[in-house]
Amino acid sequence: MSIALITGSCGLVGSESSIYFSKKGFDVLGIDNNARKFFFGKDGDITWIKKKLKNDLKNYHHFNLDIRNYASLEKIFKKYRKKISVIIHCAAQPSHDWAKNKAFIDFEINARGTLNLLELTKIYCPDSPFIFMSTNKVYGDNPNALPLIEKKTRWEIKNNHLFNEGIDESMSLDNCTHSFFGTSKVYADLIVQEYGKNVGLKTACFRAGCITGPNHSGAKLHGFLSYLVKISIKSKKYTLIGYKGKQVRDNIHSYDLVNCFWEFYRKPKYGKVYNTGGGRYSNCSIIEALNMVENTVGIKIKKTILKNNRVGDHIWYVSNMKKFRKDYPNWKQKYSTKKIISELIDQFTS
Repeated sequence: MSIALITGSCGLVGSESSIYFSKKGFDVLGIDNNARKFFFGKDGDITWIKKKLKNDLKNYHHFNLDIRNYASLEKIFKKYRKKISVIIHCAAQPSHDWAKNKAFIDFEINARGTLNLLELTKIYCPDSPFIFMSTNKVYGDNPNALPLIEKKTRWEIKNNHLFNEGIDESMSLDNCTHSFFGTSKVYADLIVQEYGKNVGLKTACFRAGCITGPNHSGAKLHGFLSYLVKISIKSKKYTLIGYKGKQVRDNIHSYDLVNCFWEFYRKPKYGKVYNTGGGRYSNCSIIEALNMVENTVGIKIKKTILKNNRVGDHIWYVSNMKKFRKDYPNWKQKYSTKKIISELIDQFTS
């Protein structure tokens, strides 16, 4: 019996991982206590995904546990031990805005929760790959120091710049503003690396840009593209925060991301870091995303642009996946931003 232990199993990436690894023949141990409802209210409630996984996947087993609780986690690791073939750690407090007012809770979940899982992996299943869902917010606002050009609907980087094809892992984590969320994820990211390079676990940090897909319970404070499509269709208005609404995000579909996890599982390495996102193949500004919704659905969306940006927010961020593609040349990207938005529109209009 091969077991995939997946934290945040009812979130966007966790549920996609649960479905994917279940189809590969794994028994899935899903850990999720629906903290998103606590963070974001009814918009963040993942009860619907939990029911879907339990109904659709015969080999899915749900545990309503908090990753801050070491003793509760240890019971699972102690029971299954080396039958656990892979750990996919997606559980997190994911919002800049929420973390600012609840810094202790944010740090306990993102930092201590990750440390708990690493230590238990070391004790009970040290040969199992440990895949961590990190974030590009570990770079803080350093990307905002790049030489950017304002265009009609987006900010863009100069053509001759080193990062023209996207930001790679050489971007510094230091001397910048991170936000409290970014800071707690920096600790988690670094400790995952340390357990790989110092302890000898097979670990990888996937520093993702914007992740999206139909399993996303998008909320105002988290889940950019899902929330944008849902709200703009429902209310025909949308509020853009800072940078004239021209800030650029690369968007990776959760299916494409989980395929990255699969490639790493098949050929794991030690203490690796990979920038992971839609890259030049899949990116848009907020204004461009709203324009796509308008053109596809045939509606007019009232846009309110706020002058002040969020702390640590990126003006332009496109991921360079050259390092991952070099290590895993079989990985193929399926979803463009246009295809992602079309899928989300179908979800919210059907």
